[in-house]
Amino acid sequence: MKSKNAGGIVETIKTIVYAVVIAIVVRTVAYEPFNIPSGSMIPTLLIGDYLFVSKFSYGYSRYSLPLGLPLFSGRILSSPPKRGDVVVFKFPKDNTTDYIKRLIGLPGDRVQVKGGLLYINDKPVKRERIEDLFDPEDNRPAAQYIETLPNGVRHRIIEKMGDNGPLDNTQVFVVPPNEYFMMGDNRDNSADSRVWGFVPAENLIGPARFIFFSTDGSAEWWAFWNWPFAIRYSRLLEGIH
Repeated sequence: MKSKNAGGIVETIKTIVYAVVIAIVVRTVAYEPFNIPSGSMIPTLLIGDYLFVSKFSYGYSRYSLPLGLPLFSGRILSSPPKRGDVVVFKFPKDNTTDYIKRLIGLPGDRVQVKGGLLYINDKPVKRERIEDLFDPEDNRPAAQYIETLPNGVRHRIIEKMGDNGPLDNTQVFVVPPNEYFMMGDNRDNSADSRVWGFVPAENLIGPARFIFFSTDGSAEWWAFWNWPFAIRYSRLLEGIH
């Protein structure tokens, strides 16, 4: 009996170890889950969204590994990101905090904001006014636009303070080689490359692909009977563009 019980324990431990190893491999080379803690990407992403990021789309860097282990430098199996991608990356000021923004400027680009309007390589980016968006952060309407980037990517943005907020008039940013310029879609409430500068290619983790869960935060963790009413069902499995 002792031998049989011991064998069962060993098999259980082996199963757990295998499961952990598989989970680590999947998170490292395929997809990793992230959640949205702030409103800087409203209206594209909301606080309480949970999403999967593709780890293989841009290749791999040290930040693809658990704990950012410095086993190598640069990127391997590299593929360049596209303008307009919604990207998760390590914050360049500490290389540990996960940020998510939209990639606006590629290496060599000149990026500027004038009167709330985005300019890329000295040309204004097309911006179309659409219906106001009810901002869940401020509990009031916000001006909403569709912005069309030079490569044809269309996405929504909001301007909570109109076109004269603190970040609506900037210097010209010239994006260095092997670095990128990131901005939030919530243009007046996003600390991004307008504030802290460029993101090195090595810091990119991958593009956000789809939302697998979303909650509006109205249910306390212990109030399980309210959980079903807090889920944003319309956002489940929604692609991120």
